[in-house]
Amino acid sequence: MAAAVENAYLMQFVDETSFYNRIVLSHLLPSNLWEPLPHFPQTWLRNFLAGTLLYFISGFLWCFYIYYLKINVYLAKDAIPTIKAMGLQMYVAMKSMPWYTLLPTVSEYMIEHGWTKCYSRLGEFGWILYFVYIAIYLVFVEFGIYWMHRELHDIKPLYKLLHATHHIYNKQNTLSPFAGLAFHPVDGILQAIPHVIALFIVPIHFTTHIGLLFIEAIWTANIHDCIHGNIWPIMGAGYHTIHHTTYKHNYGHYTIWMDWMFGSLKDPLLEEDDNKDGSKKAK
Repeated sequence: MAAAVENAYLMQFVDETSFYNRIVLSHLLPSNLWEPLPHFPQTWLRNFLAGTLLYFISGFLWCFYIYYLKINVYLAKDAIPTIKAMGLQMYVAMKSMPWYTLLPTVSEYMIEHGWTKCYSRLGEFGWILYFVYIAIYLVFVEFGIYWMHRELHDIKPLYKLLHATHHIYNKQNTLSPFAGLAFHPVDGILQAIPHVIALFIVPIHFTTHIGLLFIEAIWTANIHDCIHGNIWPIMGAGYHTIHHTTYKHNYGHYTIWMDWMFGSLKDPLLEEDDNKDGSKKAK
């Protein structure tokens, strides 16, 4: 009896992922190309196509806004990356995209088999615990990404083999929203894996988990646009641009708290003041 109840509960996850597969794939591909596929490849194909669309649509819209509609407002014309630089970033990102999107596919497989603490319906815990668990989940993810990112710098063989691919974009006029996913595939997976590890530790709503994974793609585009929003305590593009130029500051992802706690924070406004002071002394 208990096994039947558990199987019925887990089928809610399968039904939900099957629904997402139908929604995405039926609008993008002929049915004969995806309906015969088993559930796992269907889910990967859905994640790959949705991730690719999200990457290009969000990237092109944001570039059109900041580089064309708002030219010389947020960035000087000579700070805008070249078409060639952005094209290279797209090429690197798309080589890695099949591997990136394997991670949420595997996480969904584990959830469907009841190996995680994921839950299906909001009513199971109520709204208060829903938000409490999201907060705990995000703190864990922030901590995990911070240390994963920092070790990818501190462990030199890892940096050389993996993370250096992303850090060829080390100047303002080479960074763009398209650089957000321009990683070696193993590097990108390692930095996203705290999202999956958290599933075994923190009860998290299934749909919310999937949404947070795809918000990652939008967020990584945002922090590579070189525009400092100056919204405390957000780890915005101003902080992340410093990371790309100094290689030893601002490893955090969503907020500045981990860098503040572990001594690696460098404020972009203080950086500007230091640069101005340096220019005055040079004169």
